[in-house]
Amino acid sequence: MVAPPDNAPPDNDVLWARSVHYSHRGSPRTKSQGGSPALIGVSINVRQGEILAVTGPRGSGKTTLLQCLSGRLVPDQGEIWFNSAPVHTMGAPARERLRRDRFGWIGPEPALLPELTAWENAALPLLVSGASHRTAKHAACAWLDRLDIGGLARKRPRALTRADAQRIALARALVNEPAVVFADEPTAPLHRAERSLLLRTLTTAARSHGITVVLATHEEETAAVAERCFGLLDGRPAGAAATVSGGPGDTPEDQAACSLSA
Repeated sequence: MVAPPDNAPPDNDVLWARSVHYSHRGSPRTKSQGGSPALIGVSINVRQGEILAVTGPRGSGKTTLLQCLSGRLVPDQGEIWFNSAPVHTMGAPARERLRRDRFGWIGPEPALLPELTAWENAALPLLVSGASHRTAKHAACAWLDRLDIGGLARKRPRALTRADAQRIALARALVNEPAVVFADEPTAPLHRAERSLLLRTLTTAARSHGITVVLATHEEETAAVAERCFGLLDGRPAGAAATVSGGPGDTPEDQAACSLSA
């Protein structure tokens, strides 16, 4: 692990990473080879309150990057900072508290607990952190209402459509109003109309509550909701971060960084 820098990241960067390397070591084959590299020298910054898309084809390292930034994985080398806290040097309990209290996560699968109702699934982060049953239920139902699924609060996952289950997963990611929501291909299992609705509710909620979003996607349509994008290819940065719209001052190289075909 590299030593922390003399100064913490800039104040307007809620997340900041430098020279992050990570290798998978899941199988005996990769263990014997020192691991299969997933991230190679990745540096990235995320500004307070922005929506950043991490783009690239499947297998480019997007999920691994989100897992490292959120403290789910510890990088082999490099630094990861959340505000002034060095995530890369935290112990497992501290990283777990960070994920519980300051981060939200939504992936391609809703991962709802089948024995719980919709509101109980949405309230889980608050219940786990020690909030009262009444407080957790009130907050969860408020988010379900904001996402136009308040009428499903007492239903269990088996009675829900895939799109509704994913919106409940989004409510769970937002219920404690985290500093950052990590969204890992959250629209992958959805049809186009459902995809647009989920993205609209995520971005509207994030902007109205000042929540930063790091969105991993291989779809251009999904990346278009972001203010910037950061491309990955084979675990390496595909180019400098650039605005999705490609402003008048952007170079061709900057604009290429937002192309999923890069």
